[in-house]
Amino acid sequence: MVLKLTAVPAMASLLRAAAPGLFSWRGYCSRGLQGELSKGFVESLKAIVGSPHVSTAVAVREHHGQDESIHRCQPPDAVVWPQNVDQVSRLAALCYGQGVPIIPFGTGTGLEGGVCAVQGGVCINLTHMDRITELNTEDFSVVVEPGVTRKALNAHLRNSGLWFTVDPGADASICGMVATGASGTNSVRYGTIRDNVVNLEVVLPDGRLLHTAGQGRHFRKSAAGYNLTGLFVGSEGTLGLITSATLRLHPVPEATVAATCAFPSVQAAVDSTVQILQAAVPVARIEFLDDVTMDACNRHSKLSCAVAPTLFLEFHGSEQALAEQVQHTEAITQQNGASHFSWAKESEERNQLWAARHNAWYALLALSPGCKGYSTDVCVPISRLPEILVQTKEELKTSGLQGGIVGHVGDGNFHCILLVNPDDDEEHHRVRAFTKKLGRRALALHGTCTGEHGIGLGKRQLLQEEIGAVGMETMRQLKVMLDPRSLMNPGKVL
Repeated sequence: MVLKLTAVPAMASLLRAAAPGLFSWRGYCSRGLQGELSKGFVESLKAIVGSPHVSTAVAVREHHGQDESIHRCQPPDAVVWPQNVDQVSRLAALCYGQGVPIIPFGTGTGLEGGVCAVQGGVCINLTHMDRITELNTEDFSVVVEPGVTRKALNAHLRNSGLWFTVDPGADASICGMVATGASGTNSVRYGTIRDNVVNLEVVLPDGRLLHTAGQGRHFRKSAAGYNLTGLFVGSEGTLGLITSATLRLHPVPEATVAATCAFPSVQAAVDSTVQILQAAVPVARIEFLDDVTMDACNRHSKLSCAVAPTLFLEFHGSEQALAEQVQHTEAITQQNGASHFSWAKESEERNQLWAARHNAWYALLALSPGCKGYSTDVCVPISRLPEILVQTKEELKTSGLQGGIVGHVGDGNFHCILLVNPDDDEEHHRVRAFTKKLGRRALALHGTCTGEHGIGLGKRQLLQEEIGAVGMETMRQLKVMLDPRSLMNPGKVL
């Protein structure tokens, strides 16, 4: 049943009255029947953002129809680059009024097919909105537009004595990180993006502007009403377009030291992780890399680490506090058979170490040129981490699949990075089967099917198994309330 224009919001009605007969979009039925953008509609997009900022070229659309996942490219019908929030609002109202799907786009570094235009529509690329609009050093907060990346933000903060701690492997856009619920290596001490967002500016599907915590507010805590900010963190573009984020910053630590240590087995490495956390050592980063990943990182990043299950660690604090943390950690790891313990105190050496960790995805892909990567993303309670990691390593060995394991083990979160021949359907099937089995094992251990990448296209069934029928229905009701025409990034999450 085609959606009727009687449901068009007021703003869209005004747009149509101002340009009668301009649009010929046929709308979408519940089965995803796709229409085509008319020339008049494309001209209306250009009228809002300017002709240079609209493209219907095939190559451009295909670039915007896929991320770094194995999900096949599904291009939008047009791509637009707004320059400010007013243009985003007008674009949303135009698209929503004519029943055209809207797909937000940041840097395209997602891993769950979140930018695939499964019903066509208009991709709104927000990278031209890249200003850091406000820095409150005394309040430890900053306001950024959606095109600002994490590296650009920390470069801007370099002389402020503050830094933004959330660091997914890719140089992702900040608001893209908000949309996917990202985290990274620092989350064991500083929290995930969910813990570091204070306020959001969101363009709702019909073009209205929402400030989730009130315009301009950047308080440390609040008990005022529902947590609207939290609603949009991890919403994956299905509820609105995030056009600004107010973020929590942290003081740069007085001193920092990093280390690597190798272990005789996966069990020994993960047991050390659990014991370090149980001993209340305030570790800032604690990352696991298996032997396959270490071999790949040695080759790709020119390291000389032992090819064995390995922990990367980092500690922040005063010189005196670091000495105590290092001594305690080294004792715990040695009790579990650690060897090749190597400390890195100079910033250049530490940066090389963490660059290698962040590039583990690309290091593993380099093992098999031409293959695509797929990353699992389960997270379990810390006490169950040794059990699931050891089982998963054994199953990966016997599966016939190529790949390695990395993990933010301080959070109970780890990834199997699997290498997949894009032309091998049988291998795709085995990867999907392995992924679902691992996701269900995590759920059985009271964990989650996604610690940080999101649901996207491939984990909708696992989400239903995770939160249950009532949880799914509640999510659907929220979606219907904010997006009654289901045009915001359709086909994702629900």
